[in-house]
Amino acid sequence: MMTRKNGERPEGLAADIRRQMSAEATKRFLRNLPAFRADNDIPEHFRELLNRLDSIENMVASDRSR
Repeated sequence: MMTRKNGERPEGLAADIRRQMSAEATKRFLRNLPAFRADNDIPEHFRELLNRLDSIENMVASDRSR
């Protein structure tokens, strides 16, 4: 477990997490996990439902950021 150094700001932690999530090694690791793998052969009905879910999640996220 990583502990916060004295005086370290939470913004620094957020920046570290963003940096680690955008690292190529992390992306490669996540692509190999089944939950993060995108299936191209999803039936159209399910693809439409997923698109609707994405839209709703984006609306909720933008409402929370206000």
